[in-house]
Order: sequence, then C-alpha cells, then structure tokens
Amino acid sequence: MFRMFFPTSPFRMVLKLPKRRILGIDPGLANTGWGVLEEHNGNIQYIDHGMITTRADQIRSDRLFFILQSIRSIIEKYKPTHAAIENLYFGKNVSSAIPVAEARGVISAAIAEKGIPLAELTPNSIKTGVVGNSAADKKQVQEMVKIILGLEEAPKSDHAADALAAAICVANSKTGL
Repeated sequence: MFRMFFPTSPFRMVLKLPKRRILGIDPGLANTGWGVLEEHNGNIQYIDHGMITTRADQIRSDRLFFILQSIRSIIEKYKPTHAAIENLYFGKNVSSAIPVAEARGVISAAIAEKGIPLAELTPNSIKTGVVGNSAADKKQVQEMVKIILGLEEAPKSDHAADALAAAICVANSKTGL
C-alpha cells in the first residue's frame, strides 16, 4: 500500500526565526551610503537610509574619524543585529581605491566593536541579488530597491540605494549572513 505524506498536517512545526535588523553600507571617503531594514520570517521592512558626507578640503584622518563617529551613532540609534558592506571594486585606478579602503576599514572596525556579524558582498553579487543581473546600472538598482522595499520613490543617492541593496541581500540569505 502506498501512503503519501502531506506537510500541511496540523502537527507540523513552524520555524519562527528572530527578527534581524540589518545595516547595509556602501563605503566611500567622500560619500558613504547607509540603509537599515528589518527582516522577519521572509518579510522585509524598510527603516531608514542616509548619507555620510565629508569634504575634500578636510584632512583625511579627520574625514575618517567623522565616518567612524557617524557609523557609531547609526549603530547606537538603530541597533542592528547584522551588517553588510560592499567590497572594494576598482578598475584601472588603484590609487582611488586606497581612500575607500581606509573608510571601509574604520566602518568595519565600528561594526566589529559592537560584535555585529558583517557580510562582505561584491558589487556584482549585490546587483544580481537585487536586480537579477550583475551588469545592472545604478538606476536599475535604485528602482529595484524602491520596488522591493515598497518605497514611494527610489533613494536619490545611488550610494544609499547600494547600501539598502546590500542589506536586502543579507535579508534574503538563508544562512543569516
């Protein structure tokens, strides 16, 4: 005799996962985008996003310290349980990557200081995760972030949109990071 098992039994267990508050970051020395969202059982809710901006006429160490203090303030305000940061990408100009790497370093230190798990994502994996195409342009990422998060308008800053996109990737990951 053949029996079929139906997983719709009233006795099946439903796995309830804890809420995750995710801070996404697109690092940069001049412009660092950030975004916060919350994920619970597959539902993603937008919380906030913004930019940390420094001036080119400031001393680099002052700019880095300002980024560090700003990230600490964001962490304190939103209390993320997870974080995501975009990995470095540079084409032919390696010297332009150095200031971004320094900003990424102080951001990573601020996150580690609070013991927050940090996912490091490539730009291509973020684009693929949000748009479905690693060759997507900034406008496509902004539009998909708007759609996925149910925003009335797309984030004006592509840096903030990239940060939210990184957070969306972590929210959609089955492993937690």
